[in-house]
Amino acid sequence: MTDFFDGLNEKEAREKILSLVNDYCSLYHSKDKKPYEQGERIHYAGRVYDSEEMVNLVDSSLEFWLTMGRYTREFEEGLAKYLNVRFAHVVNSGSSANLLAFMALTSPLLKDRRIKKGDEVITVAAGFPTTITPIVNFGAVPVFVDVEIPSLNIDAKKLSSALSEKTKAVMIAHTLGNTFDLSTVKSFCDEHGLWLIEDNCDSLGSRYFMDGGWHMTGTVGDIGTSSFYPPHHMTMGEGGAVYTNDPLLSRILLSMRDWGRDCVCLSGQDNRCGKRFSGQFGELPFGYDHKYVYSHMGYNLGISDMQAAVGCAQLKKLPEFTEKRKYNWQYLKGALKHELKKLGISCSDGIYDENALTLPVATENSDPSWFGFSMTLKKGSDRTKIIRKIEDDGVQTRLLFAGNFIRQPAFDLLRNDGESYRVVGELTNTDIITERTFWVGVYPGLDDSRLSYMAKTIAKAIKECE
Repeated sequence: MTDFFDGLNEKEAREKILSLVNDYCSLYHSKDKKPYEQGERIHYAGRVYDSEEMVNLVDSSLEFWLTMGRYTREFEEGLAKYLNVRFAHVVNSGSSANLLAFMALTSPLLKDRRIKKGDEVITVAAGFPTTITPIVNFGAVPVFVDVEIPSLNIDAKKLSSALSEKTKAVMIAHTLGNTFDLSTVKSFCDEHGLWLIEDNCDSLGSRYFMDGGWHMTGTVGDIGTSSFYPPHHMTMGEGGAVYTNDPLLSRILLSMRDWGRDCVCLSGQDNRCGKRFSGQFGELPFGYDHKYVYSHMGYNLGISDMQAAVGCAQLKKLPEFTEKRKYNWQYLKGALKHELKKLGISCSDGIYDENALTLPVATENSDPSWFGFSMTLKKGSDRTKIIRKIEDDGVQTRLLFAGNFIRQPAFDLLRNDGESYRVVGELTNTDIITERTFWVGVYPGLDDSRLSYMAKTIAKAIKECE
């Protein structure tokens, strides 16, 4: 082994190792796509990477810093630049990002605007559980309104009817990459002095046009969140982020992410403020070490620098990934409409029709980076039978996550207590989605041959189950 490094200094040895890693990845991890072959399983999502991610990962491991370090700082700065926001902070998952975003709004530093137990947060029941879980676990009250079909996003016309004297915030997701009506929601929040959290975990790279320009989703509200789990728009394995333009919220987010500490020193840094032993905090003795002063009830939600190293390489590819998702979504929609027409299956393009297969459409004034391609079956369809046929023919499908979350077992203890949540009107479309909606992937690893097969498979299954 020593012969391998003979005559090399540490920098040269590292460069030699990383050169071999590059070759290894190119040889054993290259994914040159061949046209679709019968029997192949087509997944709804997957990692798309090359040697740059692997070289970064090994480079970080050789450094052996392990916790958040130089790659983390590079990633946070790069993500903030990409989104055009002032502050971006990494966390260990999108779920933790949602937890952190909500908990930040409970900080005493926000004074009268802080969310307290019993305060209400407007949201939707159709989506992923961790948009709602932080609200319930804290003791605030989620107020559920219905969604629209085919956007699968909040019906913004119902916001006013959900408002009460206890309302403090709106916390909702952009669904499958499709933007909710940001203009209406933001205006509503501004008018009533409400916080807005954008769960952007399925929509990184989507844009919305308002106030004369394009805005990245996640940056219009007070706090945005992202997930970097492998199926998402980019990945670092496990990981997520919160971002904001508000310096106070940024300070709170960092404190709660890092154990609740008051100190803003980076890992390995001491006395950045120059007053480490000269402050008075709470009822502590004067001069108590500022590195061990806690201004919030916090967590440890950080990541490893190895994860961030992968993220740095992925972030460079994100614009390319976004364009490929848009292309795949459009191609699949066109191919599916063609196959449906050949088989005499009626479909509705962008307008919900209970007597036809309803296809998705982008929200007005939006430019989505699509996470998936959704379909809502006509009334009376047997969704389980249809998606089983699709799956049996090798195409992976997904439901819209929890569907109507109120109907999930997690709500068994809350459903009849009359205090833990509130429903405004009927969740009619939410229930339709729970019973008749499913989606398939459009991730960058798919090509025309696979998308064409997907379209044929879906149309065939629907026809056979009519």
